Amino acid sequence: MKIAKLKAPNTYLIIFSLIALTAALTYVLPGGTYRMIERDGRKVVDPTSFSFTDSRPQGPDAVLTAPLEGFVDAALIIGFVLIVGGAFSVLQKTKAVDAGIQTLAQAHEKSTLVRKLTIPLFMVLFSLGGAVFGISEEVIPFILIFIPMALALGYDSVTGVAIPFVGAGAGFAAAFINPFTLGVAQGIAGLPPLSGFAYRVFCWILTTLVAIVFVQRYANRIKREPHKSISADIDAARRKEWHVNKKTALHLTGRHKRVLGLFFAAMVLLVYGVLAYQWYIKEIAALFLAMGIVAGLAGGLKATEITDGFILGAKELIGTALVIALARGILIIAQNGQIIGTILHGLSSLIKGAHPVFAAQIMFFVQTAINFFVPSGSGQAALTIPIMAPLSDLLEVSRQTAVLAFQFGDGFSNLIIPTSAVTMGVLALAEIPWEKWARWILPLEIAFFMLSLILLVPPFFMHWR
Repeated sequence: MKIAKLKAPNTYLIIFSLIALTAALTYVLPGGTYRMIERDGRKVVDPTSFSFTDSRPQGPDAVLTAPLEGFVDAALIIGFVLIVGGAFSVLQKTKAVDAGIQTLAQAHEKSTLVRKLTIPLFMVLFSLGGAVFGISEEVIPFILIFIPMALALGYDSVTGVAIPFVGAGAGFAAAFINPFTLGVAQGIAGLPPLSGFAYRVFCWILTTLVAIVFVQRYANRIKREPHKSISADIDAARRKEWHVNKKTALHLTGRHKRVLGLFFAAMVLLVYGVLAYQWYIKEIAALFLAMGIVAGLAGGLKATEITDGFILGAKELIGTALVIALARGILIIAQNGQIIGTILHGLSSLIKGAHPVFAAQIMFFVQTAINFFVPSGSGQAALTIPIMAPLSDLLEVSRQTAVLAFQFGDGFSNLIIPTSAVTMGVLALAEIPWEKWARWILPLEIAFFMLSLILLVPPFFMHWR
């Protein structure tokens, strides 16, 4: 059954329109400023220091130059995203990740215990991928691997989609390293990389557990009553087709093992460097660059294949880079027009008097709504964190909590919103209609929503900084 693809709103047009709208606001809103003070080694807003001042209206020339100024202002973050994307592209080019997944998939045929642990094991692996290096689009090829595997185990295509897609999505939303969301957000918020690590790992464990329980219970029910599957018709055709035409498995070779070993060693080195030597964006980018080169050589790639892989990976993230630059352009217009203080004062007034816990939860609502229109993790971070970080200072919400609210708001809704290119790509490949998927995943989305509200409570009482 083929489905009509839903056309996502043009993210670039939306953000450029916001640049123009922000410029228009400089003609309407009065100027306002806050005084910055030093606290715990970084500059934060003094919530008692707001004062009105003259605004500086930004005309059409400012609107047209804002994207370039945003690119210059966010150059370090943009370069970091492109280098990391290139490194992961080289890693994928070695086929080591694909081979590792397929090798684990074959183990279920030999062991009852492995068969029972298949869904939890793979979902943990994909969740780690989302939490550590932010796999998102990279999930799409695995749909073609996990649907046949799920059918072979007596499940359905929905289960085959959910194992990699929901697994990675849960980890992405509760990431504890992910350089594309957490790394970018913490950098913009002026927080040390990987700070707040322990509580984020706790959030990741709970989130992944909820996702596994939901998918496993559904899979068990479908195994008992296959006719209740929302993909029953297409699954019947697939079982018949794949019975006579099975694809050749990709075996895990010694070369693949070396590549995977190098990757995991790089991840350990990343954590150690950040914790022991306070590595920041430049050092982490250098590590990923080295990892990509060494993994490519260990994977038997030629020099031209490594460079081509880097170029391809970076090219695929050019859109992300442009979103970051455009989003930063909004902030530049607001700063140059001297209305950023006025906006912060207005937002803080709306929540004024609310307990910091409720303020953090309202931030989560706002981030979730924004994600529908800007379904880009790093782009949304660049768009919202410059506002949310100082706003959190005014509301006595820690910046770590503001970043966590961003992660939850950006991540969980990605599994259902039709404006996400990854969601629609996955469903189109699996031939599952979006409306059926939305009904299936809605209970999990509600569970994630409630869990997010709960997990935003402890940071206030534990003074999470």
